[in-house]
Amino acid sequence: MNTEKLFSYGTLRYEAVQLSNFGRKLHGIVDSLPEFGMSKIKIKDPNVITTSGEEEHPIITYTGKSTDSIEGMVFDVSIEELKKADSYEVADYKRIKVKLASGVFAWVYVHIGSTE
Repeated sequence: MNTEKLFSYGTLRYEAVQLSNFGRKLHGIVDSLPEFGMSKIKIKDPNVITTSGEEEHPIITYTGKSTDSIEGMVFDVSIEELKKADSYEVADYKRIKVKLASGVFAWVYVHIGSTE
């Protein structure tokens, strides 16, 4: 199976979200994403709220500040699972490829207005 790396700092780390979207529990490795800052957004999609159990989700934006860093997990997912993650994330997010602190390149969901 061809896999992609997916970095998650939010609800995609939750077992219930993984089981709902991928039909399996993901096993990941701790990593971090430098030069990004985190805030929260209010989720309006009732299906996403039901799946995650939360009305507010974290969202990240590129800051360029070396002191900023986001902790999270890197998961190996199939292309099909990556598309399922795309469907789960609401319109406030976009998926981009980034270089993590470990040197690994991974996909991550960032604020739609993020410049990086």
